[in-house]
Amino acid sequence: MVRVKKDVIPVPHNLQEAAKFLAKIGEEQRKVDAIALDLNNDVDKLKTSAMAKVKLPQEKVSDLISGLFAFAEAHRKELTNDGKIKTVKVPTGSFGWRMTPKSVSLRNVKSILEELKSLKLKRFIRIKEEVDKEAMLKESDMAETIKGVSIGQHEEFLAKPNELELEIVTNTKKLKKSTKVK
Repeated sequence: MVRVKKDVIPVPHNLQEAAKFLAKIGEEQRKVDAIALDLNNDVDKLKTSAMAKVKLPQEKVSDLISGLFAFAEAHRKELTNDGKIKTVKVPTGSFGWRMTPKSVSLRNVKSILEELKSLKLKRFIRIKEEVDKEAMLKESDMAETIKGVSIGQHEEFLAKPNELELEIVTNTKKLKKSTKVK
């Protein structure tokens, strides 16, 4: 693994310099935000343009598929050799019919579960077990005695210039690893 050392960074020496740092952070973050906004606007314009360009070809494809299906349905018996084949091959490709995999859809799961229980069809009921993390947080000392469980917490550093609505938050561990103080 190659490690790249970061340049030594400036550090404010007093509260007045810290205030200047915050002002500069706000200024630089506004530049980043402006670039991101420009990018998003450009992406939106490209998407809108592409959607307009693709509309007519999509409509043509839809109409052609509808026409091909109408032909295929009208001639299905001879095209499929009385249902013996499902795919029709022509020099330019193929078309045909196929069944999707079976799927289950449920409405009113609660009543379905009640009926399954009353009919003693428990094989159709899945019981999901999962670790209760909230309970572990309440008893973290006990929880940490269990192999494989660790309770984590980290310190964050935040900066919020007045002009920004959001705080800039960074994990202090990452900051400590990536910077050296002058």
